[in-house]
Amino acid sequence: MIAERTHAAAGAVATREDGAAGSRPDADLLAQTLDRLPRLRGTDPAVDVLPGGLTNRSYKVVAPGRRPVVVRISAGKSSLLSIDRQAECHNALAAAHTGVAPALLLCDPYQGVSAVDWIEGRTLTEADLDDEATLGRVAMLCRRLHSGRRFLGDFDMFAIQRRYLDVVRERGFRLPEDYADYADRVQTIRRALAVQPSRTVPCHNDLLAANIIDDGQRVWFIDYEYAGNNDPCFELGNIWSEASLPVDRLEHLVGVYFGLHSPAKVARARLFALMSKYGWTLWAAIQDAVSEVDFDFWAWGMDKYQRAVAEFTGSDFARLIDEVQQPI
Repeated sequence: MIAERTHAAAGAVATREDGAAGSRPDADLLAQTLDRLPRLRGTDPAVDVLPGGLTNRSYKVVAPGRRPVVVRISAGKSSLLSIDRQAECHNALAAAHTGVAPALLLCDPYQGVSAVDWIEGRTLTEADLDDEATLGRVAMLCRRLHSGRRFLGDFDMFAIQRRYLDVVRERGFRLPEDYADYADRVQTIRRALAVQPSRTVPCHNDLLAANIIDDGQRVWFIDYEYAGNNDPCFELGNIWSEASLPVDRLEHLVGVYFGLHSPAKVARARLFALMSKYGWTLWAAIQDAVSEVDFDFWAWGMDKYQRAVAEFTGSDFARLIDEVQQPI
């Protein structure tokens, strides 16, 4: 789980997840956060930088004889990404009570810091999700999350995509030249999904493989920045899309989740997956312009966009629009 390790006293953290020297404000905020955790008071913990994470900086904190803690410091410009930190704190706590997320030890939306129990296990990869047994376990944990406490706020990719597009245009950020050419198809999807409406449930909404941990006995979902009440088929379609899996894997995921074979539900998940690719393209355009993380957001986003265009213009589009309007 840790690709790069740097040990430091809590007040002298000097490494960031991207490998560059950390800023003094980050070190001070981390030290202040550790002082607020009863578990770590009076200790001299080791602080290990955690790699990955495209919006935040995360650290594993270990004190002798104490259970490890993960502390996360949010990037200051994440407000452009429609992340509601107060909702995130509420939703992470609700998910922990439901038993799908690690225990939340501290969450301060005003300072943008949080702390959770460390889960000793292995972060999944996209290759791990290309497996029926693993997808079945993920589907069942989704069912548990979706049957738990309602979240604070809703997640609607159609609305988020519009907000992201406004940010990109107002600030003059880079955008694929023909991005707007598919606006009519987006409206076709929205209208088709509304024919057989589904109740919303508490969803994670960002279940890429890196947000799923296997402790050897069970799986856990971490990081609730984009959590909100949503259509469960968005969750399933987004899992499938983020892992770039073949269609038969989505059919299996949907089948396990709903307990039945339903072309209408598969079509619903596929259309939500298409919208997720189209929307996350803009997330990448914003990150490309403002993020300090050493990552090629533009290339990541263009991969999403090219896959979305292929589906907008592909031979399956009309069939999916028809199937999603049919009863289960």
